[in-house]
Amino acid sequence: MTIVFKLSDNLKDKVINHYQDMFKEKTPPYAVFQAQEMDGTVITLYESGKIMFQGVSADIDANLWIDMERHLNNRIIDITTGKDKTKNDSKKEDEILVPTNKPAIGSDEVGTGDYFGPIVVTASFVSKEDQQFLTDLGVKDSKKITDDTIKKIAPKIIEKIPHSTLILDNETYNNYHSTDINMNKIKAILHNKTLLSLIKKEYPYEQIIIDQFVNPTKYYEYISNAKEIVKNITFFTKAEDKFLCVAASSIISRYIFLKKMSELEEKLGMELPKGAGDQVDEAAQKIVDKYGFDRLKSIAKLNFKNTDKIKK
Repeated sequence: MTIVFKLSDNLKDKVINHYQDMFKEKTPPYAVFQAQEMDGTVITLYESGKIMFQGVSADIDANLWIDMERHLNNRIIDITTGKDKTKNDSKKEDEILVPTNKPAIGSDEVGTGDYFGPIVVTASFVSKEDQQFLTDLGVKDSKKITDDTIKKIAPKIIEKIPHSTLILDNETYNNYHSTDINMNKIKAILHNKTLLSLIKKEYPYEQIIIDQFVNPTKYYEYISNAKEIVKNITFFTKAEDKFLCVAASSIISRYIFLKKMSELEEKLGMELPKGAGDQVDEAAQKIVDKYGFDRLKSIAKLNFKNTDKIKK
């Protein structure tokens, strides 16, 4: 598998620092560096800014940076073609012009960038009448709200706003990945299941909105084998910043994720850092030293590169 795309300037130093311990002595012409993971994946960053991932697990490494591009630079990169879909998506948004007063269902997920903890997906139905309630509560993208604030407002949202939540625990996630299902396919499957659960409750929605993490064609390809498929979805970049129904789902998902993390911390008797950085590596090593490597199967996403570092 080979994946190539243009890397934004503000991520180049992050990429170099991330792979610097894996640099190969010789690099191809016009390359800034070439590195090789323990699983054999080869990563090459070129002077032009293009980055190439080659190997069986290329999608795992590529998705790490594609997700950062989405959150930090509002770029939607198609992992299958490497093309930047952002400009086309923006045109589609302008053409659609979704009225904000429509009763709508929106879904969003959290936990996909965290080594520890589950993936949580929530779909919420927001009626016209409930929009002011959410606005007054200060609802917006959960990434722009502190965890303390989320803990205060999420219970109020959960009590008033109809929603459905699906939690993918770490053991099930690791079983998924043992069959070579990539992260975007997992997310597509979870969104479809969560939306189905809410839609079957027959709320009078007029639109379904998902924060776009992959192009729509690929999304439906990922769930093509599902018994039931939710269609007529509107995909938006940064949907959690534009629609209250997606923002509410983002907050609920984050709140449940934090609760699950607290439960894990209580069982382990230690704090678990969020994300997948150096602090996560240190915490994981402590867990392995105390409980053995198998303990990670129930609390971590083993396909993340943190696992390779621990094995070293």
